[in-house]
Amino acid sequence: MSQNEVCVPASVLDENGQPHNFGWSRQPIFFYDPVMVSAPRHRITESDRYIIQSPTHLIVFEIRDDSWIGYVGITVISMRDKKRSTQTFKSLLSMGVYDLPTSSVTGSVKWHNKKSHLDFISMEGGIRLIKTEIPKWGHRNRSLRGALVLSEPSDPQSLVTNQPWRGENSSFRYARCSPWYTVEGVIQFGSSEIVFTKGNAWGIFDWSRSVRPKADIRYWAAACGMSEGRQLSFSVGYSWADFSHGTENGFFVDGKLHKLDQVTFHIPPSDWLSPWRFTSNDNRLEMTFIPHQERTEHRSLFFHNSTRRQVCGIFSGKVQLDDGTVVEFQDLTGFAERSKTRF
Repeated sequence: MSQNEVCVPASVLDENGQPHNFGWSRQPIFFYDPVMVSAPRHRITESDRYIIQSPTHLIVFEIRDDSWIGYVGITVISMRDKKRSTQTFKSLLSMGVYDLPTSSVTGSVKWHNKKSHLDFISMEGGIRLIKTEIPKWGHRNRSLRGALVLSEPSDPQSLVTNQPWRGENSSFRYARCSPWYTVEGVIQFGSSEIVFTKGNAWGIFDWSRSVRPKADIRYWAAACGMSEGRQLSFSVGYSWADFSHGTENGFFVDGKLHKLDQVTFHIPPSDWLSPWRFTSNDNRLEMTFIPHQERTEHRSLFFHNSTRRQVCGIFSGKVQLDDGTVVEFQDLTGFAERSKTRF
């Protein structure tokens, strides 16, 4: 499939507020302004999500505004004990209440609710800071607090896409995925400390701004780790969007993107905790996924319905880079998920 690589700055919306300039880029060079969107405000969805992982834990920090309903959520997953806990703060008729930035490069998000807070802070040099404090977590009223520093590799590239939907002229999804951050810091969860050290902990940045369709199903998988002294990571996925201008699939070596075409998820139909396979139509990717635990989250309000089913585990396989080199990898920690939404 022919893919359109966008190499110069471009707006995701034309002068009438309709999406255009579809394709993909190695850098976040698209321009987005929600004020320009011609669709009604209640159809805009904006999301900032960070997935922090180590061999022992995976923590998800997310701020999402679906206009009708918004939420701030943190999930802590123990990879060893196979235990997980989630805390969510919802806002009805959010409609931009989180003031999420229009750029994935600059701008910070600071959410506060009484004594709880979650901050995503962008700093100079590509450094990102996550700070949080939740005094009472769940039915056991444990506290969660701490700070994490995310650092990018030298001269990194991201997987940036701007995609339309077939049959829905005003719908689009402008997204950036950067799965290569190194992470340092400590999260105190109740009486235990979760320590993330550089070279042994990784961060995945998942950012999107869109005018959503009436319904969508999206599959996504990502992972990061080290192999033979190099940092390897990937982001692969697909949805009901029109991918004729560029897919959401890429493999990264030390922060450099090697673009893939279409990737298929071969999911065991009866048991998601059985091994998965991932293949690409250009025969450049062959990968297995060994899940070890699963979680599901569900949100609904009137006619809004959203379900995310996520499994955590390890990925192994081989990928052919843009120069033809074949890289083999073992036991990259990551996850795969399916998100279903209907409005």
